[in-house]
Amino acid sequence: QVQLVESGGGLVQAGGSLRLSCAASGRTFSSYAMGWFRQAPGQEREFVAAISGGGRWKYYADSVKGRFTISRDNAKNTVYLQMNSLNPEDTAVYYCAAGELGRVGRTEGEYDYWGQGTQVTVSS
Repeated sequence: QVQLVESGGGLVQAGGSLRLSCAASGRTFSSYAMGWFRQAPGQEREFVAAISGGGRWKYYADSVKGRFTISRDNAKNTVYLQMNSLNPEDTAVYYCAAGELGRVGRTEGEYDYWGQGTQVTVSS
């Protein structure tokens, strides 16, 4: 069982930056693929970014490629999402997810554990 806790969300002006963090419990964090998803009001949850257990493989949604960077520090059991050049369309609840099979995925079904989410609001 893995527990995930997101932090770092908040209010930022368009063009600004935020860094989200996701702290995980457990001793096998490095074996988990980690992903970030987001959900805006009235919309389905969508894939944002994912990283493999060792950090070798990274994938991004086209909408955030070049602006967001996913990374992890396995010594701290933490995954990060650096969000730059934010725009109002990035406003959503952001969720951290862990997949015990260790393979990065773009769908919710690839992941086994989820955090409760952190709100990101980008004002114009």
